[in-house]
Amino acid sequence: MKIQDIQAIQLLLSTPKKIAIIPHRGPDGDAMGSTLALYHFLIKNNHQPVVVSPNEFPDFLAWMPGSETVKIFEKDKENCTKILEEAELIFTLDFNALHRTGEMEYVLEKLTAPFIMIDHHQKPDDYAAVTYSDTSFGSTCEMIYNFISFLGKKEDIDKTIGTCIYTGILTDSGSFRFPKTTGNTHRIVAELIDLGVENTEIPTLLFDNSGFERLQLLGRALQNMKVITEHKTAYTTLTQEELNFFNYVKGDTEGIVNYGLSIKGIHFAAIFIENKEEKIIKISFRSQGEFDVNQFARDHFQGGGHRNAAGGKSELTMQETIQKFEDLVMKTSL
Repeated sequence: MKIQDIQAIQLLLSTPKKIAIIPHRGPDGDAMGSTLALYHFLIKNNHQPVVVSPNEFPDFLAWMPGSETVKIFEKDKENCTKILEEAELIFTLDFNALHRTGEMEYVLEKLTAPFIMIDHHQKPDDYAAVTYSDTSFGSTCEMIYNFISFLGKKEDIDKTIGTCIYTGILTDSGSFRFPKTTGNTHRIVAELIDLGVENTEIPTLLFDNSGFERLQLLGRALQNMKVITEHKTAYTTLTQEELNFFNYVKGDTEGIVNYGLSIKGIHFAAIFIENKEEKIIKISFRSQGEFDVNQFARDHFQGGGHRNAAGGKSELTMQETIQKFEDLVMKTSL
């Protein structure tokens, strides 16, 4: 961060304030980890923070300290709008464009309070008074650790804050397997473990906490998988009927897309998930190596993200979406 940005934030936080902290719609471990870490840090510094999530977060994150305080915009729009309008400062974490908050965008764009953005995705929008954006980081949680340190408050990071930060680093790094996992990532994690963060318990809470029907849904997704060997691509689909049959709840499809990359010789994987309520096909893309799924999603599926992990959507039918995808893959060099 630039020195002038740090000084600006220090000035903004020099007196107690009502502060709203916002993750992106469909919050994952990094979004919830960063928002809750910041929430606990701000409480320590005599502020009145509230985390307002655009929609529900997955049940496998409900153990995180402070998760019970999170307000859900979709469930209580009137109260959440009041909280946002009364906020004197607003943090947006793990996203860099207000449309990533869904319906909440229309409330946020009318607010007059200053915004602070902390994010690691490409091409940030210009809505924040202070922007801490750096695509070299593998997670926003790693940036939150730095952010607190930049403010001269590193000693405030305790086991509770560390647990939230560790969760985001662990999930967004693919359990430390993704390319942006650096020596510094591991040095931060080592410090968090020294603070008492339960590094053996947290993976169990995150990854070994599935219901039987979630495993059956995974089985169906694997059965549906198609491989385009000559183009090093694998993809799978889940229809609304399949989701309903296995009593889908939010978070059940998390990580399924990665199974495609576990196939020998596959460098590009995708999952297409039907959402009849929103009348869209939700898409996740993953890649290994140099293939830029962020650009692929931006160019063809109204999405974006990172070079090796991105999302998008299609308003075509499932069959039409798959046909479009296959046609694009045939023209793509992998």
